[in-house]
Amino acid sequence: MKPVITIEYCPKCGWLLRAAYMAQELLTTFTAELGGVTLRPSETAGTYTIFLNEQQVFDRKEAGHFPEIKWLKQLVRDLVAPGKQLGHSDR
Repeated sequence: MKPVITIEYCPKCGWLLRAAYMAQELLTTFTAELGGVTLRPSETAGTYTIFLNEQQVFDRKEAGHFPEIKWLKQLVRDLVAPGKQLGHSDR
């Protein structure tokens, strides 16, 4: 079974578009490696957390910032497809 990414975001903060953009980027980059990307609205204000198969891999509150897409792609690659080349995202 292919891994699934879940992006839990705060709808009150207006972070749906950010979550959708990151989901699109991950699905485009990892078409064959991921089983999907789920967007999950949070009931907790300020939430922006990313899970891989329900295991937390990033939390905005802990990091103090949002993830850069390049960094997020590298993280997902390292977890689900270590040998995959990311082109310009590897630089």
